Amino acid sequence: MESVSAVDKKNKNLKREDYLSWDEYFMALSILSSLRSKDPNTRVGACIVNSENRIVGIGYNGFPAGCSDDELPWGRDGDWENTKYPYVCHAEMNAILNSDFGRMSECRLYVSLFPCNECAKMIIQSGLKQVIYISDKYPTDQKFITARRMFKLAGITLKKMTVPKEPVTINFSDWV
Repeated sequence: MESVSAVDKKNKNLKREDYLSWDEYFMALSILSSLRSKDPNTRVGACIVNSENRIVGIGYNGFPAGCSDDELPWGRDGDWENTKYPYVCHAEMNAILNSDFGRMSECRLYVSLFPCNECAKMIIQSGLKQVIYISDKYPTDQKFITARRMFKLAGITLKKMTVPKEPVTINFSDWV
């Protein structure tokens, strides 16, 4: 007599058990979006999702549309105007600007790196209610301490996502 698990494995009517959770799915999309960034040091992706788990905005860090990423600097050191900092649009900003502003009051933001103070202001002003992040690379930097303070004052829920036990791999050749 076969065991129940052996019978279950043969039964094609059972659903898979190894699918991504919503948090894993949307964070994976954020990380995948970050791969569009041309920044040689820090790649960040963001995904805004509504209460029905539908994507309403997505973005990654890069220069503004129409500004050539071949003509502006990508460096972090030197005179301010010769670094990336005055030019780059953060992933959170791009996700918000790429979204339908009228539908963000009950949305949550998935972002691969904890937001800075400038992004925190945009997140709060846009009406987002929750920020889910996977990396908190600079917790003692004033920009991030200030962001946390603003999020707390605005009632924004913060959630550090735990890294899934199994890696998520995308192999395009699997689909050919």
